Amino acid sequence: MTSSPASKRARTTASSSTSPPYELIYWPTIPGRGEPIRLCFEATSTPYTDVTNTQKDGMKTLLDLISPSPSSTGNPPHFAPPILRHGDLIISQLPNILLYLGPRLGLVPPESEHPTALHHINQLALTALDGFCNEAHDTHHPIAVGAYYEDQKEAAKARSKDYLANRLPKFLTYFENALKSDSSGGGEYLYGGQLTYADLVLFQCLDGVSFAFPKAVEKARASGEYEKVWSLYERIKVKEEIKEYLGSDRRMPYGNGIWRHYEELDDE
Repeated sequence: MTSSPASKRARTTASSSTSPPYELIYWPTIPGRGEPIRLCFEATSTPYTDVTNTQKDGMKTLLDLISPSPSSTGNPPHFAPPILRHGDLIISQLPNILLYLGPRLGLVPPESEHPTALHHINQLALTALDGFCNEAHDTHHPIAVGAYYEDQKEAAKARSKDYLANRLPKFLTYFENALKSDSSGGGEYLYGGQLTYADLVLFQCLDGVSFAFPKAVEKARASGEYEKVWSLYERIKVKEEIKEYLGSDRRMPYGNGIWRHYEELDDE
């Protein structure tokens, strides 16, 4: 029997009756900036609803929330998704959502034991998003976000060439050094010797650039210069909860989002 979209794309395991449900509101059918949030829920087996992928009126919910008008909900208006709704709280901006979820999902060490951990982990997550998400997006839209790729292809080729030659290795080196630092707590994870949301952000960003630039990434992996980075990637990929998620219909396929593959932009 075929499962319904809702059963495929929303966790339904029981949660505490005292905790309101988590709702992720993001563009449907793509991973994008919603994906690190999904990974946080999936890695911790936390029930959530992926609103636009599971509800008939999901897009209306999203468009209402980003409507260019004043908010009357007690929350500031939202410029763009991803948006998280948790009871009466509605917040947007991916790093802001991760800051909120990290301590609640156990993806940050306890503040009582590591009072600065949240800010260090956020630093790592922001750096991954800068290098492998924002800059990766700008390779195919270097001039104008609202213009078609075909209208800026030559500029995209130049931007991609510089990204692959200079920026990609610079960010890979940064994370290799982070994993070699004592703050990593052993070199298996980015911080404190445990899985944090920074690891999940880095995993998704590496997966995205691997899709966008398979030849360049394969060359980087084969160089042996970033062994700890790719070991972390593989370690997360085979974690039981993540492995199940990646093989499910809850995992959105890559397409016309942040991470796009254009053969002419990849390494020669």
